[in-house]
Amino acid sequence: MGNITPVNEEYLYEGSVIISQTDLNGVITYANRKFCEVSGYSVDELLGAPHRILRHPDMPKGVFAKMWSTIKGGQVWNGLVKNMRKDGKYYWVDAEILPIRDDNGEVSGYIAARKPASRKDIQETQELYKKMLNSEAQ
Repeated sequence: MGNITPVNEEYLYEGSVIISQTDLNGVITYANRKFCEVSGYSVDELLGAPHRILRHPDMPKGVFAKMWSTIKGGQVWNGLVKNMRKDGKYYWVDAEILPIRDDNGEVSGYIAARKPASRKDIQETQELYKKMLNSEAQ
């Protein structure tokens, strides 16, 4: 899936978690230092940018459709995502995205926590995503 070089995730993460927040449209409103380090973008480049700036072309549209339907419905979404760094390299994350609620209980944005995905999960997910991409192309 793609000829882009992977990143050495263990080195980049060093036990930390990537955290970001977005508004209701997926525009980044907060990015922690680890997110900047792993993605290769500065905080200034990330803030105000759509989260899809990281979208790798190997990611099926169906994965994001399910994610958006889940989080817009006020539920937590968990899944593996292949992201692309600013330098063109890629990295896999095990992501959990939660709705942020205002004082009235309405969803006002989203917060995501990501950690390195396991090799086993990546291998299994790559096969599934490859099949999904092939069916989307037809």
